[in-house]
Amino acid sequence: QLQLVESGGGLGQPGGSLRLSCAASGGTLGYYAVAWFRQAPGKERGEVSCISAGGTSTRYAESVKGRFTISRDNTKNTVYLQMNSLKPEDTAVYYCAATALRNCARSYDVWGQGTKVTVSS
Repeated sequence: QLQLVESGGGLGQPGGSLRLSCAASGGTLGYYAVAWFRQAPGKERGEVSCISAGGTSTRYAESVKGRFTISRDNTKNTVYLQMNSLKPEDTAVYYCAATALRNCARSYDVWGQGTKVTVSS
C-alpha cells in the first residue's frame, strides 16, 4: 500500500527558499497524480499545487504562482515543491497527497503526515 512521507519543512526567511520532498514507499508513485496541500492555523486545508503522473501537467494556486514549482522524479519515487520568495503567509503545515488517477483531481486517496513550514525573520 502506498505511503507518503514529507520532509524539508522548517524555518524559512521572508524572501528565502525551501524545498519540500514527498517520498513514496509501498508502491510506484509514477502511477499517481500528486498534490501539495497546506493548512495554516485556523484555516481550512487547500491545494497549493498538483502534478500529473507523467509530470506533463501542473497547476498552482494563485497565491503561489510564479514562486512555487512542483516537480517529480519518478525514478526516485519522489515529488518536490520548490518554494521561492517565501512570505509569512506561506506559514502552514504542508501535506502531499496522491490519487490513482493520472491527472490532477479534486480528491486524493493517500496522504502524508505533513511537514511544518514557518516563514519568519
